[in-house]
Amino acid sequence: MKVALVHDWLTGTRGGERCLDVFCELFPQADLYTLVHVPGSVSPLIEKHPIRTSFIQRLPFHQSAYRYYLPLFPRAIESFDLSGYDLILSSSHCVAKGVRVPRGACHIAYIYTPMRYIWDQYEAYFGGGRSAWPVRRIMQLIRHGLQRWDITSNRDIHAIIAISLHVADRIRRTYGRSAEVIYPPVDFQAFSLSARVDGFYLMVTAFAPYKRVDLAVEAFNRLKLPLKIVGTGQDEKRLKAMAGPTVEFLGWKSDSEIHELYAASRAVIFPGEEDFGIVPLEAMASGKPVIAYGKGGVVETVVPLRESKGNPPTGLFFYEQTPESLIETVRDFESHRDRFDPVQIREQARRFDRPRFKEEIRNCIEIKYQEFQEKRHAQEV
Repeated sequence: MKVALVHDWLTGTRGGERCLDVFCELFPQADLYTLVHVPGSVSPLIEKHPIRTSFIQRLPFHQSAYRYYLPLFPRAIESFDLSGYDLILSSSHCVAKGVRVPRGACHIAYIYTPMRYIWDQYEAYFGGGRSAWPVRRIMQLIRHGLQRWDITSNRDIHAIIAISLHVADRIRRTYGRSAEVIYPPVDFQAFSLSARVDGFYLMVTAFAPYKRVDLAVEAFNRLKLPLKIVGTGQDEKRLKAMAGPTVEFLGWKSDSEIHELYAASRAVIFPGEEDFGIVPLEAMASGKPVIAYGKGGVVETVVPLRESKGNPPTGLFFYEQTPESLIETVRDFESHRDRFDPVQIREQARRFDRPRFKEEIRNCIEIKYQEFQEKRHAQEV
């Protein structure tokens, strides 16, 4: 069976690339197609695959400003010639699922979210003050065209797999398609149980608007408690300008450095509405509780103290995306820190480890591919 893997872009390692890493392990002979590749930015397992890029790779500033070529992404992803492949496995939060599928090939799409910046997070990315006027104007002109393409490009997908029930529901509402759910993996064994507490709270995040780093900065300015933030991104300058003396920006760190920060932290702050959320699971794999906005995929992984129903709690939720709500929840956590057991917190994360993901995704792909072949055979007969 000849397999093609399709991923939006390879410019760094986040949750999607950790899933792709497993796909590359399952299909070591597969070719990998992507819009843009920054060599050395992803795992050695991914890098050793034959990587084929689109014409975006040849455009100016493609490594740092590739997102500005968004209007060209549909054309770029459709430019790949996948003739001769039996199975196409796309790994998509943007346009990878829109690849052209040759006759006789089975396309299975693992979807992290429908393209958030043209659907539910449009205002977070392109609302007033979020981007320059020319960018907002261009998006106003192209948004509906991109939405039409995003819907119609699903027609040749045989099966969709979502990363959470939250995303499966969004797929149903946006695309009118059903999706099975297979949770992404946390590299459980890479993290060690830690009862050490150095007194600081921690965030590990990209500085994208929907991550709501601004909310955490404002809350900890007022709490006057130490908050360390690992990450970089488009909002970095604005966030640093609003930070008080107790908020420290660490830039991006290596995996080993991040593991050490998890181990020393008091709790991890997670204020955005995420499709799934790997960071809370990494925190829990280190035995650390999570203080999170109680909406999105995180409600499927974190056991909140107030709603644990006899299960060991692994965190606390706040339900309004305001500094006031986060402040109140942090204070609540400070009053109930003895209710959180690092050993039990880590056991919750074990349910989402990498071997579990590898087995579930392999079984699902095998079933869906066999289903496709049987359907194709029936049509030919």
